[in-house]
Amino acid sequence: MPEFDLLIIGGGPGGYVAAIRAAQRGLHVAVVEKERPGGVCLNWGCIPTKAMLRSAEVFQTLGAAVDFGVQADNVRFDFAAVRRRKDGIVGTLTGGVAGLLRANGVTVIEGHARFTGPTTVEVFEPGPSPVFPDGPRYAAAPTGTPTRTVTATDVIVATGSVPALLPVPGADLPGVITSDGAFGLTEVPRRLVVIGGSAVGVEWAGLFAAFGAEVTVVEMRDRLVPAEDTEIGAALGRSFTERGITVLTGCTVTGIDRTGDALEVDVNGATPRTIAADVVLVGVGRRPNTADLDLKYAGIDTDARGFIPVDDRLRTTVEHVYAIGDVTGKALLAHVASHQGLAAADVIAGHDTHIDYTVIPAATFTHPEIASVGLTEDAARAGGHEVITAKFPFAALGRAQALGDTHGFCKIVAGARHREVLGVHIIGPSASDLIAEGALAMSLEATLDELADTIHAHPTLGEIGMEAALTGLGLPIHIAPRSR
Repeated sequence: MPEFDLLIIGGGPGGYVAAIRAAQRGLHVAVVEKERPGGVCLNWGCIPTKAMLRSAEVFQTLGAAVDFGVQADNVRFDFAAVRRRKDGIVGTLTGGVAGLLRANGVTVIEGHARFTGPTTVEVFEPGPSPVFPDGPRYAAAPTGTPTRTVTATDVIVATGSVPALLPVPGADLPGVITSDGAFGLTEVPRRLVVIGGSAVGVEWAGLFAAFGAEVTVVEMRDRLVPAEDTEIGAALGRSFTERGITVLTGCTVTGIDRTGDALEVDVNGATPRTIAADVVLVGVGRRPNTADLDLKYAGIDTDARGFIPVDDRLRTTVEHVYAIGDVTGKALLAHVASHQGLAAADVIAGHDTHIDYTVIPAATFTHPEIASVGLTEDAARAGGHEVITAKFPFAALGRAQALGDTHGFCKIVAGARHREVLGVHIIGPSASDLIAEGALAMSLEATLDELADTIHAHPTLGEIGMEAALTGLGLPIHIAPRSR
């Protein structure tokens, strides 16, 4: 007889949420986790980067304190203290997750799981990381002999993703790091080259630039954050340039070499060049974390990229085996993993539910922040929609003026006939918080008229959705109308 009703491999934002929901449904649940609970999100992604970005934001604000009528002399930062604050926040949150798992009766097994059958795994001691030999970041490969065997009626694979590697000469040189390796830096590099202008790359670029690094971002597409609306990427590029960050779009890195104390990055583009750097950060995406799971012994199929295909109820091709989170390749976002975890646990507990990927908000924590949900203007037109666009600048909001943060805008993409909201795209202060209204609007199939008719509190940043909707209807109040 199986030892558990449900075994979850991985305790990240998908795995631990699935464990708690399954336990609430009355299942006997175990989680195998080789690091601290919380996965990449709490330990190496969402939370620690945002903690450090907040420190950078405070430093920048104090540097401009005179603009607010405040005298703040000799402002400087202590990078070691920034890292300690980050570590403290991570420790609090991972400890909180561990406490929640205990409170819900979930058994947590420390180690690395390897399949020996569809619903049976062996657990090994995880190997030390080559990046953090003294820390909690473990390598993929387990070591030694198994410490125990675990059986369950159902299994969820929730092992997430790891940074993708750059297939160019010199990518393995000392000083060439991924987003994981960035946490091992004990000081701000004087010269930093970031390869990749998507969310991970631009967040690290903005953070180190705020602390005084000389930063260059190399992106192969024609703009930064290429998954976002074209206008958003262009606006971020202008903002980065104004802040002194060198942005090279339409360029690729062909090789990295070391000369003395410096790394030399060869960049191919309209004007080929070689850029000197002290650190090169590779942020070109992520790949599924399925190495050393021995998926073949469970009969689990993967696609050409290594992701595990699932249906809308998170079922794999193997009966009683499910997969959630980044490892499915659906949308590599922590909040998607959490919702998949809830759905998978409910399905396993006998509830008829499924995942709808129509409305997925995303946020990038640059300065200014970026957030979006739904279709970009280009995607909507390519999909056959006749569209109208509604746009309103933060500079026209009283609250943004009072905050001293007026960069950016809100853009709504709507259907031309019924004026239904097809997508919302924001670059500016608190964009990550403001996008919730856009997601709700899409979930409820709201129109520009309904957004415009909803009374919004004043003075707030949240008014921008209403103001943009009014603009899209041709009835702007706080900006001049378009020329007729």
